[in-house]
Amino acid sequence: MKYDAVIVGSGFGGAFTAYRCIQAGLKTLLIERGQWAHRDDLDWSHQDILIEKRYKSRSPIAVQQYGARKKSKLYPNEVVGGNSVFYGGASLRLRESDFSQWPFDYHELEPFYSCAESLLEVHGQASSDPKEPRRSSDYPGSNPELTSPARRIQTAAVKMGLKPFPIPLAINFDNSERPLCILCTTCDGFPCKIQAKNDVTAMVLRMAQQGGLDIVAGLAACNFVVSHGKVEEVHAIEMDKKCTPVRLQGSLFFLSAGALQSPAIMQRSSLSSTGEEWIGRCLMRHCNAVVAGIFPFRTNPENLFHKQLCFTDFYEHFRGRYGTSTGIIQDIYTPAKEVISTFAPFGVKRIAAGLSRYMQNLLCIAEDDPRSENAVTLTNDRDNFGMQIAHVHHQYGLPDYERRDFLVSKARKVLKAAGAWKTQKYEIDTFSHAVGTVRCGDSPKVSALDRDCRVWGIENLYVVDGSCFPTSGGVNPSLTIAANALRVTNSVVGRHL
Repeated sequence: MKYDAVIVGSGFGGAFTAYRCIQAGLKTLLIERGQWAHRDDLDWSHQDILIEKRYKSRSPIAVQQYGARKKSKLYPNEVVGGNSVFYGGASLRLRESDFSQWPFDYHELEPFYSCAESLLEVHGQASSDPKEPRRSSDYPGSNPELTSPARRIQTAAVKMGLKPFPIPLAINFDNSERPLCILCTTCDGFPCKIQAKNDVTAMVLRMAQQGGLDIVAGLAACNFVVSHGKVEEVHAIEMDKKCTPVRLQGSLFFLSAGALQSPAIMQRSSLSSTGEEWIGRCLMRHCNAVVAGIFPFRTNPENLFHKQLCFTDFYEHFRGRYGTSTGIIQDIYTPAKEVISTFAPFGVKRIAAGLSRYMQNLLCIAEDDPRSENAVTLTNDRDNFGMQIAHVHHQYGLPDYERRDFLVSKARKVLKAAGAWKTQKYEIDTFSHAVGTVRCGDSPKVSALDRDCRVWGIENLYVVDGSCFPTSGGVNPSLTIAANALRVTNSVVGRHL
């Protein structure tokens, strides 16, 4: 069967692309290498989700980071809905100044930001963010009242002259037609068992399926087949013991497998793209750290959700020096003691786990620079399904660390003002914010994609995930991925209808 549109990957980019294609009346297929989330009690188990990684891929990625000499194996989560199933709902826009190196500006993307916020039912408070970019509409919903841990941070920050504001969250706090958030602590990093988190499966994919979208789970894209500058089909393989090969034909192809897998799929294809040298290069992931404060009292005895506050006061601090944002600070949950015991450094596991009840954390998200040597390439090794394994090489530069450590110093002061007697910094080694490996631009000399995220020299192949970002900005990329996918697909279907 030939489809009008074939989409690879079901995260923010793939889901919003599918929604717009269905709206336009295109016969659309979406394939995803992961399976559907179970939505059962184990999805709220710290042991099963964070330690044993219930949804981890059966195909590894080889990673070298933080100066490591050897590769280590990373097994990312794979599930229908992609990272939206595991993210904590943070839905912030990039700022106008973040688009200086992009082939389009904030104002072109703004209507699609509003549309994405509406489709995700983002809860926020317009004009509360002191660095908020211009917006044409209010948020669809309002944030709930601050819980006591968040109030502790707010009080301390305000006394310091800062302007904390409610994080815009894609979580259902007030729509009684769907399961309501119960303010638990299993949001960040967990599938929502009751589907109160507005991930893309609960929102846009559900609506797209009602409109006729076909979704096939457990099907991994291997490579595209190109003839005369046009993709004819995508070769895929069923992720089971039989490893059955599948060929999918279409008129339009959209790639949204994430910033690590999208370039790997492209590199396994003979694209002959005029911007091919940029495929896989300029990987960014944010230079993040968690600052843990140790308090002389239990910080969250009620065990309540408190990912509620954000600080953008310092967002433009380094703009004049480096041309980049600094980033943001936001409240984040404290992992359960068994998680801390598992991942804490050897020798302090028991002590760190015992202190978990007295911790409160702040997350520092710092912009990182697009460095061409930070790249995704293919190894000669193959996984159990016969595909070449992707190799990720990443190293931060000194300006990245400078921005991060600046935010860390500010987070320490907030925690100490809130009553912490000691603070500790923890580097983050995940790729949950990975972007930039198939960057868009005005010319194949500097990018792999054009301004509409079409692969240079390929008539009908578009990349709609975070891979297309020329810069990372200083906020969670999810909402920008969603908005840009709507922008791209709106343009593409308008031309092809």
